Amino acid sequence: MATLTMYPADEALAPRARLGFNLYMITSIIAILLFMLLGLTMRLNEAQWISIPPTLFYELLSMHGTGMVGITSLATTAVMWYFLRKYVTLHLWVFIANYVLFLAGAVCIVLAIFVGGYGALWTFLYPLPAKGMGLWSSGASELYVFGYILIGFGSLLFYLDATAGIVRRYGGLGKAMGWQWLFGGTVDPDHPKAVIASAGVIIANSLGIIAGEVALFMTLVNLFYPDIVLNALLAKNLIYWFGHMYANATIYMGVIAVYELLPRYTGKPYVVSRPFIWAWLATALYVIVVFPHHLFMDFAQPRWVAVMGQVASWVGGFPVFVITVYGALVNLYRSHIRWTMPSMLLILAMFGWAAGVVPAIMDGTIRVNAVMHNTLWVPGHFHFYMLIGMLPMVLALMYHEIGRLGQAPVKSAADQVGFPLFFIGALIFVLAFLYGGQSGVARRMAEHWAAWTASDGVGALGASLVVLAVIYFAGRITLGLLRKPAA
Repeated sequence: MATLTMYPADEALAPRARLGFNLYMITSIIAILLFMLLGLTMRLNEAQWISIPPTLFYELLSMHGTGMVGITSLATTAVMWYFLRKYVTLHLWVFIANYVLFLAGAVCIVLAIFVGGYGALWTFLYPLPAKGMGLWSSGASELYVFGYILIGFGSLLFYLDATAGIVRRYGGLGKAMGWQWLFGGTVDPDHPKAVIASAGVIIANSLGIIAGEVALFMTLVNLFYPDIVLNALLAKNLIYWFGHMYANATIYMGVIAVYELLPRYTGKPYVVSRPFIWAWLATALYVIVVFPHHLFMDFAQPRWVAVMGQVASWVGGFPVFVITVYGALVNLYRSHIRWTMPSMLLILAMFGWAAGVVPAIMDGTIRVNAVMHNTLWVPGHFHFYMLIGMLPMVLALMYHEIGRLGQAPVKSAADQVGFPLFFIGALIFVLAFLYGGQSGVARRMAEHWAAWTASDGVGALGASLVVLAVIYFAGRITLGLLRKPAA
């Protein structure tokens, strides 16, 4: 099977495509490192090892949250593009245009925060952006919101191009996801999993981004014309619909790397099955309606919306996660896997996703949420599946592509140090967050009580180890991707 070929010819990048791919990946790994340094600075401040002004803390928190979700989305978009282009026609100019729009939006956001002083966090919750109280101007908020709009428009442009390619090849998103085999028929085991996942992401994340763009335009109108008053509850629902979906889509785009790469290192096919198709259908629908679990504490929220969020949190999070992890374990069983950097990162990603989803589902339970949601438990769970789950998926493709250029899977002596350093540091970091959360340590606080600083210090230590590992990864990947392909 072609999927078992380590470096198939149809994945080889032409010069212009390689330039685009390298722009995405090198920008992503360097930006991830920079945003990690911002996160480390905040943890050091909370541990009282350093002292920064509260105004700067909230600027860093705004930049870290916005930047991390945005840059990981850019990186996993490159993962989706890299594999999807084998099966459908994608236009390189759209891929580059998305990058340019992202960069333009990022510049607007950086200027809004570090020049304009914007500190209302990534959620831009109405009417907070307009209430700077002398710390930031309306112009800073307008620039921040406009940057978001540019990034969202770029993502929608990419999804539109991917949709057109999928529809031309398969006749519709439903057929691309295998819906024709839901209730019968012989499932084609070679139907591309990358196509199924991509179509599911397009359906769900396009709706989320459109919701976000609506909220952003409404916010922008209010900033220019304050007399136009928005419905605060509607705005918050749209914002969290966008935010939750956008962050989750990074995992669903990133997991394509697991589907495509893991069989090459195990030497066993990873076939499509009817449960796999059902799982992706359930996920594409569930992520559209699960966002109300962020709003359980809003007394004005209609009860039926809260119930929907509760049920979706319990039921909807499992299908694609379970089928993916089960498929990976079956693929791994008796496989004589080659333990190189890409394969180790892929298995780490499965662990991070599996373990990280547990505290997330716990927080999606109303009784738990009422106590835990405003604590460090929340950054604990999303750092778990983003840092140890999603990021290794991206790193695996980066390392795999370095191996393609050298025509040999990558595993150097330095890699064997960097990998455990990253894993151990990340585990310490997220467990410190979760411990702080179950101890009642408040999140989004620039200053912590003395009783809270012990777990903060442990978290800062873990973050320091992660940063050291990512410094190495950034240098290794950047130099590796820029090398000339082996003859």
